[in-house]
Amino acid sequence: MGSMPKVAIVTGGGTGIGRAVAVALAGEGYSVVVAGRRKEPLERTAAEGSRLGARMLSMPTDVRDPRSVKALFAKTKAAFGRLDLLFNNAGSGAPAVPLEDVSFEQWISVVDVNLTGAFLCTQEAIKLMKSQQPRGGRIVNNGSISAHAPRPNSAPYTATKHAITGLTKSTSLDGRKYDIACGQIDIGNAATEMTQRMVEGVPQANGEIAVEPRLEVEHVARAVVYMASLPLDANVQFMTVMATKMPFIGRG
Repeated sequence: MGSMPKVAIVTGGGTGIGRAVAVALAGEGYSVVVAGRRKEPLERTAAEGSRLGARMLSMPTDVRDPRSVKALFAKTKAAFGRLDLLFNNAGSGAPAVPLEDVSFEQWISVVDVNLTGAFLCTQEAIKLMKSQQPRGGRIVNNGSISAHAPRPNSAPYTATKHAITGLTKSTSLDGRKYDIACGQIDIGNAATEMTQRMVEGVPQANGEIAVEPRLEVEHVARAVVYMASLPLDANVQFMTVMATKMPFIGRG
């Protein structure tokens, strides 16, 4: 790692994948800024990282709000002097209702968090990374299997996750001149609260309800740590990490 610890921001860091990744990065010697909506889960993640000897900072943040995002990056710079990694992980879904019954408010709330939030954080990360010494850094976006194929009744979530793929590609291209690398991890059925319903069974494209296998979140965290560990002249552009037997490849 060299003499100075690398610095990471993890959004949605209070629970699930974000928490697992923040703790894994702490274990690798990163200083980690944990961002998210709720103070208590963020502080629990930070405490877990601190026990591993890492410098942790929890920062309640609303990624939908440009001022809140600016404050997150300003605080990171003030505390640690630079930023080496942004993991754009904050995300939400809408209730599983038919596309034509999704309310305008439900649509906007998913777009604001999943797409606009990732965009705003990316903007601030680029501004910081291009002006620091040594220059550059890495942005990893949390896509989804839904960036490839939808589940039934998931138009807002699926549309934003397809959009994240475009944001990833644009960030890769526009960040190139500043030594900023950008990649995307597409995760299928990580075992978190968000996928707990898979255990009871979820609707399939053919109308059936089926239990779906899940993978332990530690494997996802290790994959992100690997992506982050590469030198800036190498990049994992897209990686899919999924439960081997989940209904994705083929037709279920």
